[in-house]
Amino acid sequence: MPLLEQISADLKTSMLARDAARTSAIRMIRAAFIDLEKEGKGAVTDDRCIEALRRLKKQREDSILSYTSANREDLAVIERAELGIIEAYLPQLADEATTLGWVKEAIATSGATSLKESGKVMGALMKLHKADIDGAVARRLIEGQLAGAS
Repeated sequence: MPLLEQISADLKTSMLARDAARTSAIRMIRAAFIDLEKEGKGAVTDDRCIEALRRLKKQREDSILSYTSANREDLAVIERAELGIIEAYLPQLADEATTLGWVKEAIATSGATSLKESGKVMGALMKLHKADIDGAVARRLIEGQLAGAS
């Protein structure tokens, strides 16, 4: 089932169960998907939905940090609950060992030999595995591999 349809079905289920927190979070996700439709950039595919979910995840993580540093644990708890619901819809990302293998392949194919060429490696890596890796982990691994090569 496409992600857009899954969200709509889950929204109905949570509303019938009278789960206010889950309903609120799923409505927020659905609103992001509706915004994708309004952009007019073609069909709302699962890939575009996943990108939107990753943006929502990042927003929640940033909010949790802000609320925690401001001693607003009550708000951070709400954001953590929403984050958990968002993450349930995201595909599992590759582990660090798998990502390292892909990084080594990207370094070999791009011919990069120094940290200055890390952008080339990241470009090659994202072209092949964008939906499967965490960009921050990949960047850290690329820098580690290229720093060791120098």
